Amino acid sequence: MLSLTTGLAPLVLAGLLGWTGAVKMFSRGTAQQAPKTALARILRSSERATTVLRATGAGELLIAAGLLMTPANPVPGAAAAVLGAGFLVYLGYGRTMAPESSCGCSASEDTPITWRAFARAAVVVIGGVTVAVTQGTWWSAISERPAGALVLLAGAAAVLVALSADLDRWWLLPLRRTRLRVFGHPLLGTVGRDRVPVAASVELLENSLAWQAAAPVVRSALLDHWEEDGWRILQYSGVYGDRENARPVAVVFALDATAGRDTGDDPIVRVSYVDMDSGEAVAMDELHAVPSRRALPMAG
Repeated sequence: MLSLTTGLAPLVLAGLLGWTGAVKMFSRGTAQQAPKTALARILRSSERATTVLRATGAGELLIAAGLLMTPANPVPGAAAAVLGAGFLVYLGYGRTMAPESSCGCSASEDTPITWRAFARAAVVVIGGVTVAVTQGTWWSAISERPAGALVLLAGAAAVLVALSADLDRWWLLPLRRTRLRVFGHPLLGTVGRDRVPVAASVELLENSLAWQAAAPVVRSALLDHWEEDGWRILQYSGVYGDRENARPVAVVFALDATAGRDTGDDPIVRVSYVDMDSGEAVAMDELHAVPSRRALPMAG
């Protein structure tokens, strides 16, 4: 099994780098996502961040091509290991400098840097070292043990998907919704029957006018939630300002903790914005990214 794993390492690594490189290099969303990344904060320019992301994508595609065509050559593996080490350094610095920003690893992630980004970069380092040392060919590994290779590749793909936050909407969120439908909310029996699950509050929020007005600022899924004086507080991260002066902001919504889709009238939803650097509330007229809509009540 160990020999099969090392033999397939070039193919798995090429798949990962080919996917992230192609998204960075060719996706139209790269320029849109760049201002939300830690790289834009570090370089102090969204345009420079876009250029670096596309250049990194080109490098990833080049390494992926080398891993596919010449896996026995140690150069592509060594290059992948160096690239992965660079990713780890960048993630550590970005996590320190801009904890609410995304990493831009796939140019489509808009969630803050988490352990999954570090784990995926570590996979690149370990995979690169493995390829450089073993210098085997992936097609030989597949031809010798096709059934085992298929199982191993499926497992590797599942691990890489689990480490990619931007793919959560395809498997993790539906899984969570299904679990709530089948088993119910685990806290319903202890916190009071009048409280609805958090997932129900999120669904109600995302169909409200308040969410439509704040959506251009929001840059993450739900980060935190708590209850206070009958209100359910839902916290997200966001970015406001123009591309040259993008700043992180906490977007905080408040709605009735007992409100659900079956309660009838549209619930009152309050929203407020807090600058993550200064900790001060941000006025609505400062949120240049938010289009003009019906005024919303602000939380105090």
